[in-house]
Amino acid sequence: MPRDHPDWIIERRRELGERIGDLRAAKHFTQDSFCAATGLSRSNLQRIEGGQADIRYSELLRIAAVLETSVSALVG
Repeated sequence: MPRDHPDWIIERRRELGERIGDLRAAKHFTQDSFCAATGLSRSNLQRIEGGQADIRYSELLRIAAVLETSVSALVG
């Protein structure tokens, strides 16, 4: 992954990805079922959960809705 962001942004992106993955698993979604529910591609979800992708706000809104939480709770 190119280091086009400062370390603190990379760390926050990783934390967000972990939080999304943990909540997805706690709600008993597989990656495939979560992708079907959110409209994300599996490769994009894997990059998000791995902290390797910047997430668009529209994606955050869909993720939060499916996880029955708020965007603010996701980004902490």
